[in-house]
Amino acid sequence: MRILYLMNQSLERTAKKEGQNLMFPCIQLIIPAKADYLHIVRLTLYGIASKAGFSFEQIEDMKVAVAEACNNSILHAYPRQETGSIEINFELEEKGICIRIKDNGESFDYELAAKIAASHHDKKISELKAGGLGLYMMQALMDKVQVISKNGTEVLLTKFLKDAGAV
Repeated sequence: MRILYLMNQSLERTAKKEGQNLMFPCIQLIIPAKADYLHIVRLTLYGIASKAGFSFEQIEDMKVAVAEACNNSILHAYPRQETGSIEINFELEEKGICIRIKDNGESFDYELAAKIAASHHDKKISELKAGGLGLYMMQALMDKVQVISKNGTEVLLTKFLKDAGAV
């Protein structure tokens, strides 16, 4: 198995701020869809987020949400012992970071999962069943969560800086 780590000019994105062009790097990590590689994702996220100015608490929240999205790919995208990979893109933005977790395995019904997750908001912990809480947890820890279920699954997790000028 190989781990691919890319950061180059072609992945950088340009944003405009008061007539200036600002460059925000996009760092891409491609790992095998195996739990053994999650620590690499968490360490990469920590390095990028701390450099961008996120607090320790924000970084820990992001690590949990990203690990959950990766775990979902590991457990559900390749169910028949298929070998697959997970692509993680860390995209720094002027006001925060967007983390894209993409697999090419089996998709799922996001709208149904979102309805189930929404139904957890007014319940006590003792009323919840194990399993199916990952989407709810990601929504609780991140500022914005989007899921695209086409040709695999792509989860977009966005976290905004408390001090938007720090990126």
